[in-house]
Amino acid sequence: MIEELDHKEIRARLTELRILHREIDRKILDLQEKEQEVPFHNQLELRRLKKEKLYVKDCIVRLRARIIPDLNA
Repeated sequence: MIEELDHKEIRARLTELRILHREIDRKILDLQEKEQEVPFHNQLELRRLKKEKLYVKDCIVRLRARIIPDLNA
């Protein structure tokens, strides 16, 4: 029962993180489009968003690993 609750919480968090990942991706694409108009204008923000996107992706991978059993074990 407790394990099932943990899985539900993890799945809910995964959903939140996937939504956040898509939002960050949209922001990156918007900035890249603006970057073509004004070169080097938003490089720092773009770099920060890319790092944040990678961090969110890492969190997603770690949470998925908690749900999916290790087949090599």
